[in-house]
Amino acid sequence: MGLLLVGVHDDTGALVFAGHVGTGFTAKALADLEPLLTPRADPPFTDTLPREVTRDAHWVEPRLVGEVRYGEWTREGRLRHPAWRGLRDDVRPGDVVVEPG
Repeated sequence: MGLLLVGVHDDTGALVFAGHVGTGFTAKALADLEPLLTPRADPPFTDTLPREVTRDAHWVEPRLVGEVRYGEWTREGRLRHPAWRGLRDDVRPGDVVVEPG
């Protein structure tokens, strides 16, 4: 696994693409995360993703919550410079939204 495509829920509850995280992972974090992922056939996001994002993607069920550190949100609604911090078992996936800044 090289990176994770991540999403947040919009004000209607739909899961929208927020970018990809490729840094901040340790070898142990990747090894621990991979068996927790449940494969699925299609993207979980409601918005259409660019081909360069989906080309090599392996889709999984959006059942886990991860925390990322990032610089800012772009105009397109993407995270700028996200870095993985770890899983959050104290947050439900449906509760993940853009935090007010």
